[in-house]
Amino acid sequence: MSNFWFLEGLRKGRKTESFPLKDPLEPPMRPSEMKGDGEADCPTDAIADGKWEPGKCIFCRRCEPAFQPSGVQSIFKVKRTDKLFRKSIYLYKLDSGSCGACNVELGTIFDPQYDANRLNIFMTNTPRHADAIVIMGVYTEGMAQALKNAYEAMPEPKIVIALGACAISGGILGKSPEIPADFDVEIAGCPPSPYTILEAISRARGEH
Repeated sequence: MSNFWFLEGLRKGRKTESFPLKDPLEPPMRPSEMKGDGEADCPTDAIADGKWEPGKCIFCRRCEPAFQPSGVQSIFKVKRTDKLFRKSIYLYKLDSGSCGACNVELGTIFDPQYDANRLNIFMTNTPRHADAIVIMGVYTEGMAQALKNAYEAMPEPKIVIALGACAISGGILGKSPEIPADFDVEIAGCPPSPYTILEAISRARGEH
């Protein structure tokens, strides 16, 4: 089989998805919204009082079969939107201390299947040109000042995104990174799926 995606696309008719304008073609079951009730031996306390907290879930399956994945990808919280970024939004990623999985999934949104550029979502290599900072991983002392410096270097207005359970709640390893402001967007998952990431960013721009 050819290693070139564009040749495979021509041969097999593969093309970029219409998501988020249409439903995802093949949404993963994990991560996705967990539905059910009851208690579970959860290592991150994502199951408490019979309820599921997406920002703490690492999808270890200890809560199954009491809780089951639904395939629903909308497992994020958008606390603030800014329509100024509807024309375009530039992301700056900062890894505070992750296993690398969130980094991979964030990069995947720019692959041909999802093609975030068609939605005017771009990456930048400097916080000075960024509209949103995407923070991944748990708090680490060595990255604390770097994170603060990156945030302060960004122009106003700016959006702060926590990507993955580690950034939102500390996951199973530690605590959430410390920033000068609250998270505007929390994208759950361990790691989040490209569908969840794309929809969350779109909602943060005041779309859909």
